[in-house]
Amino acid sequence: MRLRSTVAAAFGALALIVAVPSSASAATGEFSYTYSGLDGSPQVAFLFDPPSGECITLPEVADPGSSNPAHTPWNHTDATATVFSGVDCEGEYFSLRPFGGHASSRLKLRSVIFS
Repeated sequence: MRLRSTVAAAFGALALIVAVPSSASAATGEFSYTYSGLDGSPQVAFLFDPPSGECITLPEVADPGSSNPAHTPWNHTDATATVFSGVDCEGEYFSLRPFGGHASSRLKLRSVIFS
């Protein structure tokens, strides 16, 4: 009788593990930043519901040899956004609080990760 209960409990635990989705979580909301367009005019870009725990190199400023870094980030997500001065989340960093954390045009960034 005890063996039957143990087997049933193990089978139930295995079924629960298989049934629970293992999708990556995402920060809910939007993150915006300003960058210089091809003609030099300021452009605003957005990341909507960005993935959490994954470094995102901003595509408009991914090549330091041909673009200026982005600036003026606004974090309107529900997660902390840590912005980096270099691509691939390298270099100097600064954290922006959830729900409205922002910085001025003096803060330069090329990548971001959400907690």
